[in-house]
Amino acid sequence: MTIAVLALQGAFAEHEKVLDRLSVSHIELRQAGDLKKPFDALILPGGESTVQSKLLKELDMFEPLKKRIENGMPVLATCAGLILLASEIEGQDSCHFGTIPMCVRRNAYGRQLGSFHTEETVKSVGKVPMTFIRAPYVSDVHDDTRVLASVEDRIVGVQYNDQLAFAFHPELDEDTRIHERFLEIVRDSCS
Repeated sequence: MTIAVLALQGAFAEHEKVLDRLSVSHIELRQAGDLKKPFDALILPGGESTVQSKLLKELDMFEPLKKRIENGMPVLATCAGLILLASEIEGQDSCHFGTIPMCVRRNAYGRQLGSFHTEETVKSVGKVPMTFIRAPYVSDVHDDTRVLASVEDRIVGVQYNDQLAFAFHPELDEDTRIHERFLEIVRDSCS
């Protein structure tokens, strides 16, 4: 099992450190040629969703990745990654990959000063630390999108098929259970 980590911008190195701690093989996606390497799943890290989307398009990586996600490749998305997967973004006419039927609100907790840390329950995982940095939240879910976690009545974690998306940064805390849950999904999809 090999996990691809989008490494164009944002907190990709932190996700790689978690995968190293869990002894999971991983590669970085930095250019279109990297898509030819074999991988079973994708991590979309936090960072700037608009910048990531722009770079994906400029590097001819956007459409091939979108196709793989639509065809069922498991994805773990955090913060900006959640925005990339949303089918709707409040206040915008367009979306990015649009593979999870949900509406998100960008920078919903304000700018850097609106960052915070808490602990809440994630379904199928348990109570985990949650670090929010200029985080979005999910304002609405559609179709079969399951709510996995909420903080103060705001949705901060969802699952749609084999896509997990969180508004917080599990890669910034010592707890590895969110990544472990994702790896279970990947193993199931590979078998």
